[in-house]
Amino acid sequence: MADPRGFLKVRQRETQPRRPVPVRIMDWKEVYESQEKGVLKAQAGRCMDCGVPFCHQGCPLGNLIPEWNDLVWRDRGEEAVERLHATNNFPEFTGRLCPAPCEASCVLGINQPAVTIKQVEVSIIDEAFDNGWVNPLPPTRLTGKTVAVVGSGPAGLAVAQQLTRVGHTVAVYERDDKIGGLLRYGIPDFKMEKEQVDRRLEQMRAEGTRFRTGVAVGTDVTWEQLRRRYDAVVVATGATVPRDLKIPGRGLDGVHFAMDYLVPANRVVAGETVENQ
Repeated sequence: MADPRGFLKVRQRETQPRRPVPVRIMDWKEVYESQEKGVLKAQAGRCMDCGVPFCHQGCPLGNLIPEWNDLVWRDRGEEAVERLHATNNFPEFTGRLCPAPCEASCVLGINQPAVTIKQVEVSIIDEAFDNGWVNPLPPTRLTGKTVAVVGSGPAGLAVAQQLTRVGHTVAVYERDDKIGGLLRYGIPDFKMEKEQVDRRLEQMRAEGTRFRTGVAVGTDVTWEQLRRRYDAVVVATGATVPRDLKIPGRGLDGVHFAMDYLVPANRVVAGETVENQ
């Protein structure tokens, strides 16, 4: 466990500071700043030696939360990122975007504020990238099997990385002009800047994953063509048709479907020219 008396000595949560409002309204960059290391260690040290760590069940990925909390408290960051990557391909995404059901499941939350699990997670992976601890893990041998992954959102990228690492030749098909799916065109930069996506893609390319952008499966290439060309096809497409809500005010000016608004907004922030923007 982390500090055996940590939850007794530090009874309050302390999350990362926000950039001052006058500063952050000048750009679209992330709202939160990094947390001072001593504060982070103290927060990680609040993690208890729970008999049943319910945070494991609260996390959809089954992250080994008490283990990497302990390693952060002991200042063993490289080992911490190894334990984090054991269950999570992209902690830099989840650490910024996940609603943190693990914290809602934290046993400490019974009578104190829960451990700042999400903040510890993102701090681990940010430190790992800064220190060069995140490296390509190419397969030692190839299986000779080929796989097409349709869709380059988080699910498609995760399965592509796992399959590449075990030795399959993987090609990811994306209909947009850039890889990332919802991560790139659905998430605003103030939540997650796109450099987080780009540096992970750089690792995946170095591992051998291939990317095919601007290809609409079903139009530019048929499903039957994919099945003939590849040994397996993974369908990881997003939902592109919005679900309307017939509620009062739906027809008012300024009420839009989320992706109709977010995609052009993200393109503008990326420096692209978008009609009528």
